[in-house]
Amino acid sequence: MKAPRFLSTALSMLPAAALTAVLSVSTMPRLHAEDADRCQRRVRHAEHELHEAIEKHGRHSRQADHERRELHEARERCWSEQHRWWDEHEQRWHTDHDWDDRDHDRD
Repeated sequence: MKAPRFLSTALSMLPAAALTAVLSVSTMPRLHAEDADRCQRRVRHAEHELHEAIEKHGRHSRQADHERRELHEARERCWSEQHRWWDEHEQRWHTDHDWDDRDHDRD
């Protein structure tokens, strides 16, 4: 007795589907780590640019205000992508949406 054509086609596709599932699950942690690294680098860069602007132009300069906005955007992007944000000063991830946009204005 011969199996119906659709059943034999479905059975022949099963190994490919299983392989695809295994490969996609095995690459997910790596992709997540790459996203976290990119997020951390963006925040680290924005922090550096803000420190440079404060040092060169003063805390209340338009350049420092611009870099504060850039830092805020980098933190927001991390938050929207990963529901956490990198704190360069404490060298750790935060899982609460609790950053202070004016944290560089204090001594």
